[in-house]
Amino acid sequence: MEVGDAFVYVIPLKKIYFGRRSNRAKRAIDYIRKFVSKHVKVNPEDVVIMDDVNSFIWERSIEKPPRKVKIIAEMKEFKPEEGEAVKKILVRLAGEKVRTGKYEIKNKQ
Repeated sequence: MEVGDAFVYVIPLKKIYFGRRSNRAKRAIDYIRKFVSKHVKVNPEDVVIMDDVNSFIWERSIEKPPRKVKIIAEMKEFKPEEGEAVKKILVRLAGEKVRTGKYEIKNKQ
């Protein structure tokens, strides 16, 4: 995956419902991070889950997360003041009419 590429995934969270009810939303967030890191081939530490995805998962409380979620995984490059640039994967919620697959994000300059 290159900087500026984006992928749309539909992540099934059905597996989260097998197990204790008391921490399903937390397990769903961890599963999303693991799913994206596996499919984009990066470390799980480099995956940043945005607030809209987090609030969508936690919307119906800790015991009842949604059964599936459609997300956009986009690679961005962050340049700190000192040191090398760091590549991170930003995970945000996709619209309902967006199809799954690969997209190119055009930079606004």
